[in-house]
Amino acid sequence: MAAPYDLRFDCGRICLDLVATAGGAPAAGERLTGPASLAAWLTGAGVVPPGAPLDAVDAGWVARFRALRELLGRVVRAEVRDRAAAADLALLNTAAESAAPPAVRAVRGPDGALAGALAGPPDCAGLLAAVARDAVALLTDPAARGRLRQCAGDGCPLVYLDTSRGRRRRWCSSEVCGNRARVARHRRRTAGAA
Repeated sequence: MAAPYDLRFDCGRICLDLVATAGGAPAAGERLTGPASLAAWLTGAGVVPPGAPLDAVDAGWVARFRALRELLGRVVRAEVRDRAAAADLALLNTAAESAAPPAVRAVRGPDGALAGALAGPPDCAGLLAAVARDAVALLTDPAARGRLRQCAGDGCPLVYLDTSRGRRRRWCSSEVCGNRARVARHRRRTAGAA
C-alpha cells in the first residue's frame, strides 16, 4: 500500500511499520524525511486518528522517532534470530513507560457517524510511548512473536507479522519484494532457455 512519502503500512504492526520507514529496503531511501512525512506516518499507521492536530511535529520529533525506529529494528531483528540485548530491552521498556499515550475518544461527525478524535494535541513522548508499547505487546505475545518473519527478498531487512493462511508468506510485500523475486526468477528462466 503506497502513501505519501512512499510510506508502507503492510508489516502487520505499528512498531514494524515504523521500522519499515528506514532506508534499508531495496531501492528505498529514508522515508521520515521531515515533519510532514512523520505526521503522514503517524496518521497512516493509526497512531493518531485522521485529522488529529499535528502542528507541533518538528525536526526534534523526527529525530526522536528515528532513534526509536533504530532501537526497534535492533530489538525485533535480534528476537527473530535469537535474543535482544538486555540493554536494548531496557531502553524499549523505558520508552514504553515514559509517558501516557494520547487518549482517543468517540465523537460524532457531521454525518452522525462516530469517529476517533484526540482530546487535545498529542505530545511526542506520548506518541513514542504508544509505538514502544505496541512493540512490547508484540514481543511478549508468544503467538504473535511466533509469526514474526524476516523478509526473504534479496537485501531486504524488513521483519513482518505473517498473518497469512498457512503461515507461508515469504516477503514483506508481495508487490515489492515478491514482485522482485518473481521478475528475477523469470529472467533466470528466460536466460537459461536462450
